[in-house]
Amino acid sequence: MSLRSKLKIESVGMFVAFIFYALVGIICVVALPMANFPPHVGIIGILSLITAYGLFKSRVWTLWVVVALFFIATTFSAYTLYCAFGEDLLLDISIIAYLVLTWIFTAYTAAKRKTLES
Repeated sequence: MSLRSKLKIESVGMFVAFIFYALVGIICVVALPMANFPPHVGIIGILSLITAYGLFKSRVWTLWVVVALFFIATTFSAYTLYCAFGEDLLLDISIIAYLVLTWIFTAYTAAKRKTLES
């Protein structure tokens, strides 16, 4: 029995989106104490974990959380790039990658919203 059938994964793209949001959520929650507990990092982490759960369980409400997270992540990334661009190359690359992947997975989730059933 394959891993895909054990996890009841209908779409590989939704599984990749689940992995992305789960990793972002875990990274944000782990980085929270190291960054002196900024609330925006906590909100992004919690919403990312909620989104990962919704994608894994194929819940209808997941699209709303993905759209909210899209605007929050875009604002956070744009502000971080504006304030810290050029100071740390690794930070710049990771924020740009996070921004682009957020846009890609938001568009993918919106396009495949029919697979999200309650």
